[in-house]
Amino acid sequence: MTVARVRVVDSHTAGEPTRIVVAGAPDLGPGSLALRRLRFDRDGEPFRRAVVAEPRGSDVLVGGLLLPAEHSRCAAGVVFFNPVGTLGMCGHGTIGLVTTLAHLGRMRPGPATIDTPVGEVATDLRANGDVAVRNVDSWRERAGVRIDVPGVGPVVGDLAWGGNWFFLIDGAPAPLVPSEVGRLTEYCLAVRRTLARAKITAPDGAEVDHIELSGPPADRHNQARNFVLCPGGAYDRSPCGTGTSAKMACLAADGRLRPGVAWRQEGILGTVFEGTFEPAARGIRPTIVGRAYITGEGELLLDDRDPFRNGLPE
Repeated sequence: MTVARVRVVDSHTAGEPTRIVVAGAPDLGPGSLALRRLRFDRDGEPFRRAVVAEPRGSDVLVGGLLLPAEHSRCAAGVVFFNPVGTLGMCGHGTIGLVTTLAHLGRMRPGPATIDTPVGEVATDLRANGDVAVRNVDSWRERAGVRIDVPGVGPVVGDLAWGGNWFFLIDGAPAPLVPSEVGRLTEYCLAVRRTLARAKITAPDGAEVDHIELSGPPADRHNQARNFVLCPGGAYDRSPCGTGTSAKMACLAADGRLRPGVAWRQEGILGTVFEGTFEPAARGIRPTIVGRAYITGEGELLLDDRDPFRNGLPE
């Protein structure tokens, strides 16, 4: 009998859960975080699903491997993942990671740089517990992309990068409230299937795997509310850091948001990320501010005798 032990710290950021693996992860070898992500994509599916899929996790859970950074200027490296694959970057997960490192006594208030597969990300842990994340450069790749969605009709959206690829749609088939999640999810899944059939992809051929709907805010102090469907079929409980970055990139491209002006983005639960940006060589360099809370810490036990050691079948 062999039982592997995986030490984790759980948190949620504006309602969206994160599970950081702090010990017991597979050795991904040396090199850049992008290279180590490729190795994890190739060889890490059993471990990935063991950590975040049922019965230990759920479709909504985002995991993060805490890894040594490539460069000494970085406080840590991370590869984020969910039950269906790895992520280039995760805004809410980075806020959760910084909060986790502070909880473990590995980070003090102040600035720190995190190494990710899509580039280095500057963070700032504030004395009140808020975390600012200066994300990677974000931009709108294509504006006004029209698709004909079966059972829905014509849909127009923007293709943008915010650390992940997004198709952003102004408007929604239902109010952006928790009671309409089922309807919103089916709509976004239909949009994603249509994008794939139409071969509308990222410039490198990668799938556009995040769909973001925008609507009016519930609180007049905020600018918008969103619903974001993540890879797989789970929706983001938070306002989505990379999605807010992509949204600001589109607003900036249209001249509807100026550098340094705050954009307060509600998620479907009513929680808020505040974003600002500065111009970048390509698009914008966004900063997202939010807060995470530690919800648990402990060990996952992976028993070789367990038929569901590596998660339930997909």
